[in-house]
Amino acid sequence: MTTNDQDFQFEEATITTIHQAFSQNTLTCTQLVDYYLNRIETLNPILRAVVEVNPDARALAKLADDERDNARGNGAELGALHGVPVLVKDTIGTKDKMGTTAGSYALVGSVVARDATVVEKLRKSGAILLGKASLSEWYKIRSIDHLPNGWCARAGQGVNPYVKSADPCGSSSGSAISVAANLVAVSLGTDTHSSIICPSDHNSAVGLRPTVGLVSRAGVIPISSRQDTVGPICRTVSDCVYVLDAIAGPDPRDEEATTKSSKYIPRGGYKQFLKVDGVRGKRLGIVRHPFVTSLHESTVAQSFEHHLETLRERGATLVDSLEISHIAEILNPHDSGEITAMIADFKHAISKYLNELESSPVRSLAEIIAFNEKNPELEKTNEFGQDGFVEAENMHGNGEEIAKIIEHLEQLCKEGFEKLMKENELDAMVTPGTKAIPVMAIGGYPGITIPAGYDEHGIPFGMLFSGLKGTEPKLIEIGYAFEQATLARKPPLFDSPEWHEDLHIP
Repeated sequence: MTTNDQDFQFEEATITTIHQAFSQNTLTCTQLVDYYLNRIETLNPILRAVVEVNPDARALAKLADDERDNARGNGAELGALHGVPVLVKDTIGTKDKMGTTAGSYALVGSVVARDATVVEKLRKSGAILLGKASLSEWYKIRSIDHLPNGWCARAGQGVNPYVKSADPCGSSSGSAISVAANLVAVSLGTDTHSSIICPSDHNSAVGLRPTVGLVSRAGVIPISSRQDTVGPICRTVSDCVYVLDAIAGPDPRDEEATTKSSKYIPRGGYKQFLKVDGVRGKRLGIVRHPFVTSLHESTVAQSFEHHLETLRERGATLVDSLEISHIAEILNPHDSGEITAMIADFKHAISKYLNELESSPVRSLAEIIAFNEKNPELEKTNEFGQDGFVEAENMHGNGEEIAKIIEHLEQLCKEGFEKLMKENELDAMVTPGTKAIPVMAIGGYPGITIPAGYDEHGIPFGMLFSGLKGTEPKLIEIGYAFEQATLARKPPLFDSPEWHEDLHIP
């Protein structure tokens, strides 16, 4: 194979441009993996976005190159993500030489019984597992109010690649930082409350939070079966869609949730909804209080109004000044009971997960708590605490109370977001930034955030499109049309004054 990697534009590469280069013999998977490994080696000591690199990455790349050469000779069909490097969050199980630790030293040495279902599907599609992305340790459930966004013991503090002092958000911080900084082609994150949407928004990435159950959670360190979902974080809507097509679908290992939601998957998959005019004829709801009014006269608020005009010009009908019932309560997870329900779910789910591991230094939440107490320097237990763990461990015999909380959350959804969407015949709700996240979280609804600009400090922000369960096709149409109309995303500039002047970017 004759190649010249100088002909290929590595920065901001997409799945489409990668596959075109493969087919034109101007790029090999080995060259692509080497590029990303060099980027990680150079930038990860600063960004702290990757927990560990797959020691077999180069071997897998060589195998992919051989498979491609053989396919050319015999006409064999390759997977939709063949040769595409991907990072998965360090809570997504991989049965290989990498660990699955939630960023915590407590799980170092644990061995999963098998790949998570999403990893099985990625491998089947031909993707290259490049490594494990960092996160807010244990999804912040260890200490929701005190653990910093983007921090975990194993990787350290994740850094926003646009503005060092800016919040990288969490918990899928490493997944978002990595794609934003071109450390990898695409990534997988997980979302219980805000963990795909928020880091994507803050790091100028596209984040797609699927309907709960659309993608299997089997083999993923859990928090809540009611709210957990797995989804792509990428640089473009099309890349997110290609990844979603590869990982969505029913799974007997997560049977109840995936059977219920697999009915939403359209025949022919999701690529068909990548339409430049996808916003035409759509009804978009705008809830100004509190999502817009709280921005006052900021750059973000001004950009939001400009983007609304763009959507209108592209053929959308904007239904303005709507309200969501009980919105103040919904937006406060302590008031709504969401956090209490999550912690109760976690206590049960983590015990089951730990006991299914082939081997592990800890087999219970109590043992994790004890590990953190014995290793305060490693885990910064004195600084960040573990009150969430302790609260979960101390929960006993309150099943009736939790059931009432869940019933209340379901009622908030019916009287709030669902009523708003149905009564106004909306295709999606559009909001700036991340404040609307709890609306989606408590109901298991899907959403997609698209890079929308940068504030007066250079910090990224996005436009969030949210819908009812199973409305991914509409959200993809709207999101792709918005992305193509605005093309707001820009890669971070590591040669700016606030970054090391002597930093060499390969």
